[in-house]
Amino acid sequence: MTTTTFDPVSYKETTRIQWQDAAEAWHRWDPVFDRWLGAATELMLDLAGVHEGSRVLDIAAGSGGQSIAAARRGATVLATDISSNILDEAAAAARAAGVGNLATRVMDGESLDVEPGSFDAAISRLGLMYLPDKQAALAQVAGALRPGGRYAALVFAEPELNRFFSVPISIIRKNAGLPPPAPGLPGPFSAVGLGEILEVAGFSGVEVHRVEAPLELADAAECTRLERESFGALHQMLAGLAEAEREATWAEIEVALREFEGSGGFAGPCELLVGAGTI
Repeated sequence: MTTTTFDPVSYKETTRIQWQDAAEAWHRWDPVFDRWLGAATELMLDLAGVHEGSRVLDIAAGSGGQSIAAARRGATVLATDISSNILDEAAAAARAAGVGNLATRVMDGESLDVEPGSFDAAISRLGLMYLPDKQAALAQVAGALRPGGRYAALVFAEPELNRFFSVPISIIRKNAGLPPPAPGLPGPFSAVGLGEILEVAGFSGVEVHRVEAPLELADAAECTRLERESFGALHQMLAGLAEAEREATWAEIEVALREFEGSGGFAGPCELLVGAGTI
């Protein structure tokens, strides 16, 4: 059996390209994401101590829904991401929302080019789990925060509690002949030990909260469309299949997701972890 060595440089470049390509689609789904993740986002901002006058660093900001939420609290926000296209979407969304206290800068989450000790708070919504070296990334966060500064992250809980996403991933892995993810590699469920991750990184007073956040949509077809349009990593997993096989896989995913349809529409099981600590 051939063993493939994980290459973080190649992974980051592939990830950057994925988000360059998916940026516009992801932004189109922003109203759904903000509704779905809204309560957990507000908890993340509360735990990070974001308030009027706070200086906030958002890492792996994506299209910036949480950045805008922080700015609306009166904070000055720097939204960073590895993809310039998705930050363009974030900047446009901020302008459309009338938010002027938000800036964007292309930046690798494991190499933060910011003034040391210049932020009161740092946040990351659905970003930490995709960073290859979480401890290196959190060391960068610690350096960016002032003494007593707070970091808070929002990540997915265990795969069995997030079947709206783990079911499609399992189907794709089966059809594409992909092995299970190796321990320690980046991925949607790689930060389920969030509390320990923060403690090992040297954060104190660590707390982790579980938030039930079902993904509520019209039906399984809409969930399939959301994942197909927005989640670039799924396309990468399918890259080795012929077009007809990819289409058949998406059709299989839609059928499987119908399990979560009911009289009130689609409710995809999702549980989030929101954790925070002080440096």
